[in-house]
Amino acid sequence: MKLGLNQKANPQQSTVENTHASKKTNALLKTHHSKSPIFHSRVTRLDRWLTLKMLEVVGNPPIRVSLWDGIEASLPCEDPVAVLVYCDRGALLKTIIDPELHWGDLYCSGRVEFKGDMTKFLETVYLGISSRGKGSWLRKLILWLGHRRIFNSVDKARENIYHHYDIGNKFYKLWLDNEEMQYTCAYFPHEGMTLEQAQVAKLHHICRKLQLKPGDTVVEAGCGWGGLARFMARHYGVKVTAYNISKQQVKYARQRAKEEGLSEQVEYILDDYRNIHGQFDVFVSVGMLEHVAKRDYRELGEVIKRCMKPEGRGLIHSIGRIIAGPMNAWIERRIFPGACPPALSEIMQIFEPNAITVLDVENIRLHYSRTLQLWIERYEKNKDAIVELMDEEFFKAWGLYLHGSTAAFNIGELQLFQVVFSHTENNNIPWSRLHIYDADHAPNKFKLTVVPAEVE
Repeated sequence: MKLGLNQKANPQQSTVENTHASKKTNALLKTHHSKSPIFHSRVTRLDRWLTLKMLEVVGNPPIRVSLWDGIEASLPCEDPVAVLVYCDRGALLKTIIDPELHWGDLYCSGRVEFKGDMTKFLETVYLGISSRGKGSWLRKLILWLGHRRIFNSVDKARENIYHHYDIGNKFYKLWLDNEEMQYTCAYFPHEGMTLEQAQVAKLHHICRKLQLKPGDTVVEAGCGWGGLARFMARHYGVKVTAYNISKQQVKYARQRAKEEGLSEQVEYILDDYRNIHGQFDVFVSVGMLEHVAKRDYRELGEVIKRCMKPEGRGLIHSIGRIIAGPMNAWIERRIFPGACPPALSEIMQIFEPNAITVLDVENIRLHYSRTLQLWIERYEKNKDAIVELMDEEFFKAWGLYLHGSTAAFNIGELQLFQVVFSHTENNNIPWSRLHIYDADHAPNKFKLTVVPAEVE
């Protein structure tokens, strides 16, 4: 199933229908602009002046820009990180009006041609915008134009999850790890680790932080393809109840649990986290908080408080920010609807109103950069299969999303937080972090064998 960049998911449409529709739409766009005398008329001095001003806004990055006459309109640059060609005046004007929202669409539809290192290009642009000051009137205008307020009701949450996760398990299998199919940040405690090893290390890292022991009951909010739940049951002897609103993911997770003989230990429930009931020794959520509207944080805290036993413990793993702000407008509209990474101060709105104590916070930002680099390698290696499954425009869009995310983590625009917590009155808490990093003190010992990356 394919999601067009300018349409909502429709479960009635087949992949072939969507692919043909997307190609037809692109053809119409190109035909419209090729016939329009306004957009394909002679390049003027004003066009070149606007190009220079556009580059000035992002700090005059080392890139070359040509317009639809093929002549460079940017300042001289001997070693550019990228070369861009604007194919029509409309593409140039859209970029100037709202680059954060429109540039991705223009690139994916072919109205802006690109050559170079996409990650480095986006890092350069992000840093250029930051150096101009986020409080400037231009920055505020761009944010106002590009962003809409996010309200994730139960029904809206289901729609958003369908848009991002229910586009087909085959697609994700082409570039995620083969071990547990994890679509969250891996953990690299040693150099030379493969993606599979790092994802397993991440799962152990989380389980150790939660001090899992045989017989514990665990509730997971937003379980993805169910890898963490099966891992906890298989390696730590716990019983897991996992909630998810993605039909494709739950179907896959249940089948895997059945195949691995874990159906008695792991139950996957197709429902919203707000409907969690019962009490558990452990609450865990990995990669779900980004989908929760900030106005719902207090309610999430209430869910945690009522479902976590008096001596229970919990962990939330989430993309975040140093300073509160909205998601990139294009990613929020086209890739990750309803998503918004929180600042730590905002995450505290889950805990403080509900008398929940934060015990530990770890930021593994650069681990996500490395994870994304490995995803990109696999993604680009499987280009033909992805294009056949989706289409060329879809491939470019998700590639831009992965490169843009890598750039954001590299420059610190995005962070990755793991927050451990418990009830305020609980005194049965660890005195140190030995249980996380010292195998001799871990509840469940394991030895990780590191294989050189080239074996992957």
